[in-house]
Amino acid sequence: MKPLLFIAALGFACAAVAAPDPTAPILVTGTVPDESTKAGLLARLREVYGQQRVVDQLSVGSVATPANWGDYVQRLIGPNLKLVSGGQLKVDGNNVSLRGEVASEAQRQQIASDIAANLNPTYVVNNGLRVAATQQGVLDAALANRIIEFESGKATLTESGRSILDQMAVALQKLKGVRVEVIGHTDNAGSRAGNLSLSQARADAVKDYVVRRGIQADLISVSGEGPDRPVADNRTPEGRARNRRIEFRVIQ
Repeated sequence: MKPLLFIAALGFACAAVAAPDPTAPILVTGTVPDESTKAGLLARLREVYGQQRVVDQLSVGSVATPANWGDYVQRLIGPNLKLVSGGQLKVDGNNVSLRGEVASEAQRQQIASDIAANLNPTYVVNNGLRVAATQQGVLDAALANRIIEFESGKATLTESGRSILDQMAVALQKLKGVRVEVIGHTDNAGSRAGNLSLSQARADAVKDYVVRRGIQADLISVSGEGPDRPVADNRTPEGRARNRRIEFRVIQ
């Protein structure tokens, strides 16, 4: 479990930004000008994050700070900072920088707005927050709308299909323990019962392949939807080809 930092450069001040992990420690380091400022910062951090999570490594020393500096820093430590994962809030005099990941662009903008609203114009803010890739987005980017191909009418992967699954196995490894459903689909040629059986067999083949590439079998579930969920027009060869597909879905 990686601690999250709130640090001060050049002897000024810093405190930690938490992650969505409610047990991650909040490591507070740096130098502040007096005991009163230190006590106020720690009290605010403990109010937001909880008494047990805050790890005090602050020191008191002869450092110069802008007027009302401690009050402004306390205002920065708001509940929305708890949306930041793996973050660092750094306050160096009137220079503020924030790094880490958030779940959406809306969260990134809201946190930046909160910070700006709580500072006077002499402060300079560097918003280094990034929008994290979603777990589903990792899988979608790896598949990149490609079709995992099988031999006609069979559940035997082609060379092209195996090549794509090699890349999907790498993406699945990045998810680190997240459960994923592999869903087989077909076009509407032939009987529905036959297509349901074929789609299930193809989903099973995909699972078997990625398990052989190191993915835990209990993290992969499979289903066969047959022709029931088309994404294109089955009246054209191109549409039927798109409907014969494998989906990877993160299980919420």
